[in-house]
Amino acid sequence: MHRRIHGRRMPCASVALVLSGVLCAVAALTGCGSRLPERDFREDRGPAPASAAAPNTNTASDVGVTPTEITVGMIDTVQGVLGNETFSGPMYGAQAYFKALDERGGVNGRRVKVSACDDNGYGVANQRCARRLVEDDKVFAFAGNSVYSYNAARYVSDKGVPDVGGQPIGTAYETYPHLYSIYGSRAPRDGKVGWDGRMYASTEVYRYFKEKLGARTAAVVSYNQADSARYAQTVADGLRAEGYTVVEKQVDFALPNFAAAVVDMRAKGVDIVFDAVDTRGNVELCKAMDGNDLRVTAKVTNVQNWNARVGEDFKASPTCRNSIYATGNSRGYTDIGQPAVAEFRAAMKKYFPDREDKLSQWELEGWASAMWLTDAIASCGAKVTRACVEGFVNRPEGYDAHGLLIPVDFKAEPVDRVAAPTRTCFDVARWQDGAPGGWIAQVPDMTTNCFDVPSLPYKP
Repeated sequence: MHRRIHGRRMPCASVALVLSGVLCAVAALTGCGSRLPERDFREDRGPAPASAAAPNTNTASDVGVTPTEITVGMIDTVQGVLGNETFSGPMYGAQAYFKALDERGGVNGRRVKVSACDDNGYGVANQRCARRLVEDDKVFAFAGNSVYSYNAARYVSDKGVPDVGGQPIGTAYETYPHLYSIYGSRAPRDGKVGWDGRMYASTEVYRYFKEKLGARTAAVVSYNQADSARYAQTVADGLRAEGYTVVEKQVDFALPNFAAAVVDMRAKGVDIVFDAVDTRGNVELCKAMDGNDLRVTAKVTNVQNWNARVGEDFKASPTCRNSIYATGNSRGYTDIGQPAVAEFRAAMKKYFPDREDKLSQWELEGWASAMWLTDAIASCGAKVTRACVEGFVNRPEGYDAHGLLIPVDFKAEPVDRVAAPTRTCFDVARWQDGAPGGWIAQVPDMTTNCFDVPSLPYKP
């Protein structure tokens, strides 16, 4: 039994990768989303803090580093056809962290200047963003990246620019050596995806709902669309490995009949629902569940949908809404009893007050990304270099963002060890109407909510 404790080896955001293919098709039918205000991508050029160290204590020790300033890049998909909120959360969290950091005097006497770029969700624009930030703006490193199509990943890695704590929406963070996912990685990251093109997904989420809630018959709902169907198959395989009876329901993408699917699910005794559909589809699925009186133990979603918009998005289906559970590898953003979460929430309220009703787990993870890079920079003292930062990120003991993350690291493992049973931990929350922020923690502590589970191969 492999006893190392860590988060899921299947990147939590891999759901976003799969469903982004669905969302693209939706965008083709529904048109573009609204636009983000330009002010959210302007650099903060306020005065350097008074507490900044004298220039003779620091040196211009690497690209993007001066005695008083470090330039950090940030590429996010914001003003794209998939809408302003789909991928932008990490950007807000990371920017809030750096704003708060500079207000405290920066890191070892250097303020952080953020150079941000919105790639609009297009691969060519992503490459342009990366080249401008690396070649023109001379960024030292990246933090808070959340990119729909990371076409520039190889370029960034080849240039040796650390990308610390990015959201692994695609497979880039499981492929290239200078890219560090917010969830860590066990893959060799030698230029090939995963282990010879295969990734591994562990089954702790399914084990949790079976052991803690007594779920036994699971429905997996998907579209008759390639990305959706492929992800649904991965979920169904994991559920079967954990001993569930699985009811697979596929609906037409263009004209989905969720009501018919739900009637059959109720007839077959479904007590828990997983899905591989987009937010639009989930809203309609929940309406169908309430309309046909399908009451389940849990309607399970992923970390990308762990946000404050659930109450509004699912306002027409209160029974289903109050059965929504989310799981992830970071501490819940409503858990303000934790000092690190309280600090995040205070900064978001101060720097982005208009986002109180849009807060999300991805914003907290963007905050953790910026914190991770800052802690790495701080470890270098006056002589900040990319090599020093990557040495910190690659430490064998891993990183937990001051309690915000399940400890993550980048120790590569051979495929036989990856597939072996491993002790894996995660957080769980449930939406409840009337609760502050809507989400209520379901486990005493994410670091003790752990299961020894297998990992199953899948093709991303």
